[in-house]
Amino acid sequence: MTRASGWSWLLAAFLLPASVALALQPAERVAEFPAGTVVLETSSDRCVRINVRFADTPTRQSQGLMFIEQMDEFEGMYFRYSPASEINMWMKNTYISLDMVFIRADQRIARIAFNTQPFSEARISSGGPVTGVLELNGGFASRWRLRAGNRLLLVD
Repeated sequence: MTRASGWSWLLAAFLLPASVALALQPAERVAEFPAGTVVLETSSDRCVRINVRFADTPTRQSQGLMFIEQMDEFEGMYFRYSPASEINMWMKNTYISLDMVFIRADQRIARIAFNTQPFSEARISSGGPVTGVLELNGGFASRWRLRAGNRLLLVD
């Protein structure tokens, strides 16, 4: 792969639609979370740009998407962890089903927990060391054909 073709997936991502403002509801629940962008390379040789809120402190990580009632298609929350470690998530007080995309230190998807059960306190494990978890609406990963090994780029 040439250097130019290696970056073509990233350039294409900025041509795909993404909402300008985050529409998480109720918005006041995440108003203090930093906002940014991630780009996912999909298995269908396309890229998808996602507007995210960053859960970048222990307090924000413990809150996550709890009490959020709706999220647009191209929105999510990104949890950052350092150093890489095995992560366990849950759905306590989470109203919407989520796909949890576990990201390794090499920015590749390690595993995906599809269509998690709202309000469940069952642990959802990363299955190995990760540095990030991207939470998206349930069904997103299937619709966009995300798979283990796909890449994620933090744009911030």
